[in-house]
Amino acid sequence: MIELHTFDDQRAQSDALAKAVGDALHASLAAQVAASQADARPAVLAVSGGSSPRPFLQYLSTQSFDWPRIALTLVDDRWVPETDSASNSQFVHETLLQNAARDLAFWPLVDTSQDLNAHVAALNADPRFAAVPDVAILGMGEDGHTASIFADAPEWDHAITTSERFVAVHPGNAPHARVSWSLSVLKEVKHLYLLIAGPRKLDVLNAAAASLQKNAISQLANDKGVRLDVYWCAN
Repeated sequence: MIELHTFDDQRAQSDALAKAVGDALHASLAAQVAASQADARPAVLAVSGGSSPRPFLQYLSTQSFDWPRIALTLVDDRWVPETDSASNSQFVHETLLQNAARDLAFWPLVDTSQDLNAHVAALNADPRFAAVPDVAILGMGEDGHTASIFADAPEWDHAITTSERFVAVHPGNAPHARVSWSLSVLKEVKHLYLLIAGPRKLDVLNAAAASLQKNAISQLANDKGVRLDVYWCAN
């Protein structure tokens, strides 16, 4: 199910999404307290790279959340060193890991000193990632991909059917191999948001929601067990 929230400008979009994310993280932490979990894990926030989330993440970094009880990770990342400008890890250090959130615990997805497939296997065995993120903020390409689940990748069928947490992906028409959460994990995220802007992406989203297509956002939008809150800005 898609819930569409529309805004005229980026600031209003960022304000509204920051409040929603803060409320969702607070609810996740409160649920752990209510369950009397003595060894309660942090609430996990997964974010995306790209140009669209930059203003939002910069704004989110200024918010007075209970950051010491929250851990940050990525929805996906390119298989490049953190020093590479294409790295989503570098991106979150520049945007979200600043200001009030500068000491936020960060769990990266990439270590290029290792073999890609071996690293993905290690991530799938990592106890930090045993549970799905509490909150995830997705982006979307004009081909309908989200995270790094690309329909033209040879791993497409595996990425949308596996129960494993992470998959390695080699997009056909996008640079760099990737590490991504699998579609099954995204479907399990309780607080799932999509941050997009512009009329073209809204058209892509509407088409994806209208009927099941071979792209990741359509797979999510047509799953009756998934609630996807879309925060769309006109420009």
